[in-house]
Amino acid sequence: MDATSTDTLSVVVERETPFPPEKVWRALTQPPLIEQWLMKNDFQPVVGHGFTLRADWGAVDGRVLEVAPNKTLSYTWAAFGLHSVVSWTLSPTSTGTRLRMEQSGFPRDQPQYYQGAQGGWRHFFAALEQVLARIN
Repeated sequence: MDATSTDTLSVVVERETPFPPEKVWRALTQPPLIEQWLMKNDFQPVVGHGFTLRADWGAVDGRVLEVAPNKTLSYTWAAFGLHSVVSWTLSPTSTGTRLRMEQSGFPRDQPQYYQGAQGGWRHFFAALEQVLARIN
Protein backbone atom coordinates (compact mmCIF):
# COMPACT_ATOMS: atom_id res chain seq x y z
CA MET A 1 0.00 0.00 0.00
CA ASP A 2 1.37 3.42 -0.92
CA ALA A 3 1.67 5.88 1.94
CA THR A 4 0.07 9.15 0.98
CA SER A 5 -1.13 12.16 2.93
CA THR A 6 -4.65 10.69 2.82
CA ASP A 7 -3.45 7.85 5.06
CA THR A 8 -3.49 10.18 8.05
CA LEU A 9 -6.09 12.33 9.75
CA SER A 10 -5.88 15.76 11.36
CA VAL A 11 -7.72 17.24 14.32
CA VAL A 12 -8.51 20.92 13.76
CA VAL A 13 -9.92 23.27 16.41
CA GLU A 14 -10.64 26.92 15.64
CA ARG A 15 -11.81 29.53 18.10
CA GLU A 16 -12.40 33.26 18.04
CA THR A 17 -11.04 34.78 21.26
CA PRO A 18 -11.53 38.36 22.51
CA PHE A 19 -7.80 38.63 23.32
CA PRO A 20 -4.99 40.11 21.22
CA PRO A 21 -2.50 37.74 19.51
CA GLU A 22 0.29 38.85 21.88
CA LYS A 23 -1.66 37.62 24.90
CA VAL A 24 -2.61 34.34 23.22
CA TRP A 25 1.04 33.86 22.20
CA ARG A 26 2.16 34.20 25.84
CA ALA A 27 -0.29 31.49 26.89
CA LEU A 28 1.02 29.20 24.13
CA THR A 29 4.73 29.74 24.82
CA GLN A 30 5.38 30.57 28.50
CA PRO A 31 5.90 27.41 30.61
CA PRO A 32 3.97 28.57 33.71
CA LEU A 33 0.97 29.48 31.53
CA ILE A 34 1.22 26.30 29.40
CA GLU A 35 1.13 24.31 32.64
CA GLN A 36 -2.18 25.96 33.60
CA TRP A 37 -4.04 24.83 30.46
CA LEU A 38 -2.05 21.92 28.99
CA MET A 39 0.62 20.14 31.08
CA LYS A 40 3.78 20.62 33.11
CA ASN A 41 6.59 21.37 30.67
CA ASP A 42 10.05 22.67 29.89
CA PHE A 43 8.94 24.38 26.67
CA GLN A 44 10.90 27.18 25.01
CA PRO A 45 9.73 28.89 21.79
CA VAL A 46 13.06 28.22 20.06
CA VAL A 47 13.32 26.22 16.82
CA GLY A 48 15.02 22.90 17.52
CA HIS A 49 14.32 22.95 21.29
CA GLY A 50 13.34 19.52 22.62
CA PHE A 51 10.77 19.52 25.43
CA THR A 52 8.55 17.24 27.47
CA LEU A 53 4.93 17.75 28.47
CA ARG A 54 4.09 15.77 31.62
CA ALA A 55 0.73 14.70 33.02
CA ASP A 56 -0.58 12.04 35.42
CA TRP A 57 -1.26 9.73 32.49
CA GLY A 58 2.21 10.00 30.95
CA ALA A 59 4.38 12.29 28.87
CA VAL A 60 4.59 13.83 25.42
CA ASP A 61 7.97 14.44 23.79
CA GLY A 62 8.21 17.37 21.42
CA ARG A 63 10.60 19.40 19.34
CA VAL A 64 9.90 22.95 18.19
CA LEU A 65 9.67 23.17 14.38
CA GLU A 66 8.54 26.73 13.68
CA VAL A 67 8.29 29.97 15.65
CA ALA A 68 6.91 33.24 14.27
CA PRO A 69 5.98 35.32 17.35
CA ASN A 70 2.28 36.18 17.62
CA LYS A 71 1.60 34.35 14.32
CA THR A 72 2.58 30.67 14.10
CA LEU A 73 4.01 27.95 16.29
CA SER A 74 4.51 24.28 15.48
CA TYR A 75 6.09 21.34 17.24
CA THR A 76 6.23 17.58 17.11
CA TRP A 77 4.03 15.59 19.51
CA ALA A 78 5.16 12.04 20.26
CA ALA A 79 3.41 9.84 22.82
CA PHE A 80 2.44 6.18 23.06
CA GLY A 81 3.77 5.41 19.58
CA LEU A 82 1.94 8.31 17.92
CA HIS A 83 4.13 10.77 16.02
CA SER A 84 2.25 13.90 14.98
CA VAL A 85 2.70 17.64 14.53
CA VAL A 86 0.79 20.39 16.34
CA SER A 87 0.54 23.70 14.48
CA TRP A 88 -0.94 26.90 15.91
CA THR A 89 -1.98 29.87 13.77
CA LEU A 90 -2.94 33.22 15.30
CA SER A 91 -4.79 35.70 13.08
CA PRO A 92 -5.73 39.14 14.43
CA THR A 93 -9.39 40.12 14.07
CA SER A 94 -11.23 43.34 14.81
CA THR A 95 -12.26 41.92 18.20
CA GLY A 96 -9.28 39.74 19.18
CA THR A 97 -7.70 36.65 17.64
CA ARG A 98 -8.78 33.73 15.52
CA LEU A 99 -6.84 30.80 16.96
CA ARG A 100 -6.42 27.65 14.87
CA MET A 101 -4.79 24.46 16.09
CA GLU A 102 -4.14 21.50 13.81
CA GLN A 103 -2.67 18.24 15.02
CA SER A 104 -1.75 16.20 11.95
CA GLY A 105 -0.43 12.70 11.41
CA PHE A 106 -3.04 10.41 12.97
CA PRO A 107 -2.91 6.94 11.35
CA ARG A 108 -6.31 5.91 10.00
CA ASP A 109 -5.78 2.40 11.36
CA GLN A 110 -5.48 3.71 14.94
CA PRO A 111 -8.71 5.69 15.46
CA GLN A 112 -8.30 5.73 19.24
CA TYR A 113 -5.52 8.36 18.93
CA TYR A 114 -7.65 10.56 16.68
CA GLN A 115 -10.74 10.26 18.88
CA GLY A 116 -8.69 10.87 22.03
CA ALA A 117 -7.15 14.01 20.53
CA GLN A 118 -10.55 15.35 19.50
CA GLY A 119 -11.79 15.15 23.08
CA GLY A 120 -8.46 16.21 24.56
CA TRP A 121 -8.13 19.38 22.50
CA ARG A 122 -11.70 20.46 23.34
CA HIS A 123 -10.73 20.19 27.02
CA PHE A 124 -7.39 21.97 26.49
CA PHE A 125 -9.04 24.84 24.57
CA ALA A 126 -11.61 25.36 27.32
CA ALA A 127 -8.77 25.53 29.88
CA LEU A 128 -6.76 27.87 27.60
CA GLU A 129 -9.71 30.27 27.38
CA GLN A 130 -9.94 30.32 31.19
CA VAL A 131 -6.21 31.13 31.46
CA LEU A 132 -6.54 33.94 28.90
CA ALA A 133 -9.42 35.44 30.85
CA ARG A 134 -7.34 35.37 34.07
CA ILE A 135 -4.00 36.82 32.94
CA ASN A 136 -3.24 40.48 32.26
